[in-house]
Order: sequence, then C-alpha cells, then structure tokens
Amino acid sequence: MSVPASSAIAENPWLGQSVEIDAITPELPGVATYHLRFRDAELNSRYRFRPGQFNMLYLPGVGEIAISLSAANDISGTWDHTIRVAGNVTRTLAGLGVGGKLALRGPYGTSWPLDECAGADIILVAGGIGLAPLRPAIHAALAQRKRFGPTTLLYGARSPDMLLYRRDYEAWTDRGLNMSATVDRFQPGWSGDVGVVPLLVDRLRPLKPANSVMFLCGPEVMMRYTVRSALERGLRKDQIWVSLERNMQCAVGLCGHCQLGPAFVCKDGPVFRYDRIEPFLNVEGL
Repeated sequence: MSVPASSAIAENPWLGQSVEIDAITPELPGVATYHLRFRDAELNSRYRFRPGQFNMLYLPGVGEIAISLSAANDISGTWDHTIRVAGNVTRTLAGLGVGGKLALRGPYGTSWPLDECAGADIILVAGGIGLAPLRPAIHAALAQRKRFGPTTLLYGARSPDMLLYRRDYEAWTDRGLNMSATVDRFQPGWSGDVGVVPLLVDRLRPLKPANSVMFLCGPEVMMRYTVRSALERGLRKDQIWVSLERNMQCAVGLCGHCQLGPAFVCKDGPVFRYDRIEPFLNVEGL
C-alpha cells in the first residue's frame, strides 16, 4: 500500500492505538508473524503504510519496540509484523497469544523508493530476518510488474531450516520473481547454494548495472560486503538503498538513541540511500 508517510493514524505521534492479535503464524524457532488488527474498525480501514516503514508496538508496564511491517493482509484486514524474541518486550508479546492486546503508533520512517524506480531492474538482497522489511516491497513490485524490469531476490540464512517465509517462495516465483537462496551450513536435502550472500551478487546473471537498483536489509556486516560486491559489478552508490536497525525508542528523533552520525534512523531512515550513510556505517561503535 502506497501513501504518504503523513497518513499516520494519529496526529499526535505519541498516541498509541489499541490493537489486538488476530492470528499468529510461527515462522522459525523464536520467530513469528503477528497479524494485528485495530480494535477501532474505522482506524483499521484507513490505516496505510509504505513498504519499509515501521510501527512502534507498546506493551504497558513492559516497554516499546520498533518493528517493520512485513505485510498488509488484504484478505483478513490485518497488519503483519514478523518478530524475533530478543528481549523483555518481544518475550512478553510472544506470551500474549491470539486475542492479546497492545498499543500501536505509526507508521514512521522512510520507505523503499519504488516510485523512483519505475523502469529499473530491482535487486532485493536480504539476510536472515532482514527479509521481513523487504517483503512488502516484493509484494508491491510483483503487483505492479509492468512498472519495473525483472525483480530478483537474493536471500541468505544460516541454514535451510532458517529461511524465512518458505511458504511464499512458489507463489512469488510464479508471479515473476527471480529468486536465489544461499545458506551458511549445508543440511541434507538442500540443493541450493552454500556460502555468503555477497556471492549471490557476484554470480548474478544477467545484470544491467546502469538500469538496476538494489534494496538491501540484513546484518550490517553482510550489507557492507554485499555493497562491495555490487559496486564491483558496476552499480553506483546512489543506486543502492539499505535499511538499518538501530535502537529506536521515540520514533520521532527526539531521544537520540538511534543517532548515526548526523542522522536519526527513526525519522531519516530506516531506509537510506547508501551514498548518504556510507561514511557512518564503517565507524566502529558509532
């Protein structure tokens, strides 16, 4: 769904709206997709987001976390967030179950620049759970196939059983997505590549660098080496966008927890054009 970021459901950026867990889809050990619905039907009907944006999910008495949207479910009318258990908030959320209630505010942040990429070949590169913020971009690109050139997903995980959204792959490829996957560790029955994600960029054929854009999300070390491979293949720095995951606490650039050089990831990102953020990604401890 593509609308301006200003279409946040509340004019007050600090005001959370009540949502309910409509369903939960287990994905991987410690990872699940939570299908959230606004308890106010009118709010649910007018909520919109752009691929790559995030929401703040708040559990009273526990805390708040920033989570990228991983899909809009048009059939059930829910808003999907794929979440890995990693701390008190996510652990408490995992214990709520279907019917559990929490607060949501958003959407916030920048998005994947699909509107700027009409006519271009789109290369999406993800590592691990970094596929979640890219999933809405995949859906949008496949829904508008005539607007873009070939769309390719290069995806890597630690092992075959850690590949996210495997149930979606056949439908994606049937709709025209070119997909290659790689894993760090071989398991019996795996017939795909074994190795790191940048190798998929090295092997990508055909590639038209002058007419390609790359959207990239995953561990920062993976993104740095993937960008290096992309540059060696002829892409320019201004043809690459990355999504960053930092400690976002207020979502509006006031608290400073997500500051990266002169930028605030929550309001200037999480999606950045690579040439604008490159000097700060390689500074240890920044």
